[in-house]
Amino acid sequence: MDSTLPAVAEELLKEIKKAFQETSHVPDDLLLGLKFVFGPSAVPALDLVDQRSVTRVMSPSGRTAYQVLGSSGKLYTCYSSCHFCTCPAFGFTVLQKSESLLCKHILAVYLSQAMGTCQELTVSEEQLTSILLAEEEDEG
Repeated sequence: MDSTLPAVAEELLKEIKKAFQETSHVPDDLLLGLKFVFGPSAVPALDLVDQRSVTRVMSPSGRTAYQVLGSSGKLYTCYSSCHFCTCPAFGFTVLQKSESLLCKHILAVYLSQAMGTCQELTVSEEQLTSILLAEEEDEG
């Protein structure tokens, strides 16, 4: 995980990773912390993780993006390296209104990383470029 989140959020995700590695579940106190730090994004993000909706898309050169199948059935592309998601909620509640640290999709990426539950997909450089360009076209 990159240090784009506040220290308390980074530490919480580290604790979740440690607990999950040791016991294969997340204790209630850390779930409460998740709800406290990330607010209304926490429970829907955990649902996405439970549904294994997060896929790490990698190219041979090492470029990586994440795709999250949202609850609406739409695929969103997330970039953990710069803490960004292509969903409308990220643009509105995170970027415009600053009401939340992140959306449920990027939180699901961080949680999937911590719990080791990301699905993996290796694609060619051209395929990854197409995925990234398709997102730009959807926005425009």
